[in-house]
Amino acid sequence: MSQFIHLTIPAKAEYIDIVRVTLFGIAQKAGFYYEQIEDMKVAVTEACTNVVLHAYTNQQQGVVDIRFELEEEGISIRIKDNGTSFKYEQALNKNASHHNKDLSEITAGGLGLFMMQALMDKVEVLTEKGTEVILTKLIGRKEEMA
Repeated sequence: MSQFIHLTIPAKAEYIDIVRVTLFGIAQKAGFYYEQIEDMKVAVTEACTNVVLHAYTNQQQGVVDIRFELEEEGISIRIKDNGTSFKYEQALNKNASHHNKDLSEITAGGLGLFMMQALMDKVEVLTEKGTEVILTKLIGRKEEMA
């Protein structure tokens, strides 16, 4: 049976730590290991920061809706905004072009999706109305971690 925890914060950087602390508590209760929780915190921070920086114009007072869904096999974290969407396919293509490049050749921006994909088991992006990033992490077993 799935369990849901929902959190809504203003789309401002000073509120992202509330999401991180909430995630830590939920993931710890669910049985994730410390390293897995830290990976999730980095990915969720990146997704929330993208909302703060890109989703809303200066005139808009935006919010970020975060939904934690606990299931037997892991957790899905949905980060949703109602602001300006972006071209997900273009961002993926930009990330793919970073392979085999020296770090000095890579410009800032666009690495967030790549990092989220590296840290999470599954990343989905929906851009129909606003943007929704769905991050999924499966609960690992000790024998797999060794």
